Amino acid sequence: MEARSILHAQAALGEGALWNPESQQLYWVDIEGRAFHSFDPATQQDVVYTTGARVGTVVPMHRGCVLLALQTGIHRLDLGTRQLTLLENPLTDPGLRFNDGKCDPAGRFWVGTFDLHERPHAGALYRFDPDGSLHVMLREVTNSNGIVWSLDQRTMYYVDSHTCAVRAFDYDNASGNIENGRVIVHFDKAAGVPDGMTIDAEGKLWVAVWGSGTIQRFDPSTGALLQSIDVPAPHTSSCAFGGPDLRTLYITTARQGLSEEQMREFPLSGNLFVVEPGVSGVPASFFEGK
Repeated sequence: MEARSILHAQAALGEGALWNPESQQLYWVDIEGRAFHSFDPATQQDVVYTTGARVGTVVPMHRGCVLLALQTGIHRLDLGTRQLTLLENPLTDPGLRFNDGKCDPAGRFWVGTFDLHERPHAGALYRFDPDGSLHVMLREVTNSNGIVWSLDQRTMYYVDSHTCAVRAFDYDNASGNIENGRVIVHFDKAAGVPDGMTIDAEGKLWVAVWGSGTIQRFDPSTGALLQSIDVPAPHTSSCAFGGPDLRTLYITTARQGLSEEQMREFPLSGNLFVVEPGVSGVPASFFEGK
């Protein structure tokens, strides 16, 4: 099964795919392009919001806003006025930027960091609560990436790409606490490293494997590889189920890091792709702050 290109975005570093079930639009970002995108599959219109700084990820809010994790901090963006409002910024090191993140089932925003100079263990995973409080949940992170929660809200799955693994944590939805981290899926670095991640309605994990040109489906209880989707772009970076029935898998890709030869071989790199893998996803959680 191979994904097909639906938007000629040619993004430098497409990331952060997430479906807004209220607006029926796909949100995604181009980190190095310093832009947040809202794509409407019904009209094929891709609206671009320039952010002025590297943007790691986006999550939906209510009342026509989104939450953006910029290199300059966590901001609220009003989609109508395009006004950015800084809510919190723990990043005092200019070498760090925010990377991937999502909201947990209780509406808290989890987002991690990445070091631009690729220093090991320089980053962290943060939890930004609806009341405006910020909590460091994991330290010594190198490249914070995919994050999702199990259907029963008892487990958090998390990727630090540097570890070439998906880890599971016991998760308390009432408090937002995590504990007992353990590896459930390990990747061979030579064949690609795990990046963005989503979960389907059967509780299985879908992982974008950077460098492999694939999206891979895993059983989190056994670590078994169940399915692989080919993408004609080596740097697959994130994925999200969308569409009216959440049965379309949207995939972001990147051009960054490709050689000139790879660019010629994979000219669709940086585009937005879709595939119908035969299973549905689950609705994204909104940030419940103001």
